[in-house]
Amino acid sequence: MTGRVALISGGGRGIGAAIGAHLAGRGWRVVAADRDIEGLTPPDGVRLVRCDVADEADVARLIEGVAAHEGRLDGLVCNAGFMIRKPIGAIGLAEWRAVIDTHLTSIFLLVRGAEAMLRAAKGAIVTIASTRAHMSEPDTESYAAAKGGIVALSHALAVSLGPDVRVNCISPGWIDTGKYPIAPSDHAQHPAGRVGTVADIAALAAFLLGPDSGFCTGAEFVADGGMTRKMIYTE
Repeated sequence: MTGRVALISGGGRGIGAAIGAHLAGRGWRVVAADRDIEGLTPPDGVRLVRCDVADEADVARLIEGVAAHEGRLDGLVCNAGFMIRKPIGAIGLAEWRAVIDTHLTSIFLLVRGAEAMLRAAKGAIVTIASTRAHMSEPDTESYAAAKGGIVALSHALAVSLGPDVRVNCISPGWIDTGKYPIAPSDHAQHPAGRVGTVADIAALAAFLLGPDSGFCTGAEFVADGGMTRKMIYTE
């Protein structure tokens, strides 16, 4: 993998940062884009760039920078996103659009801008959706809509960009990013016996970007410890 270049949106923290560190450890040159990079120190092999990937001009500058500094692009990981948890009657249109644009429109902008470099490299794209594309908690409509859109957009891109570029989607379940405490009961409810880690998703993303997954495209890979297959009843 030495010499390959990956661009990761939402790459400053959490899952995105873990993917970047994992790829850099395997010899990739990584560009991690995040709209808030203050105080962050990237690992060796990772170039951190401030970018709001929901903004068309920002994305254009980001892609131009990759072309100028790295000179190629082999892998694109579309990971940026955030949640606004509000009742449907309380969420404003600007808030709705911010969630949709950061998750979903950003993928359109990034792929449109990076298509030529990805085709030239016979590269691969990994999008990060969520099991919330298939199941929900109350008051998460904008997030669920965005994640469901990512699943659909991913297989559409796979058909349009193939065979030059493969596109696959990862839908994580409960992943411990260090933001919230995890109780023993949280681990125990998973058929796998534990909550997921950022390393789990990083390893899967690396596989989907690499040659060992050459026959995989247009697919959704659910990484949730079995939770979406578990029947849950309440008394």
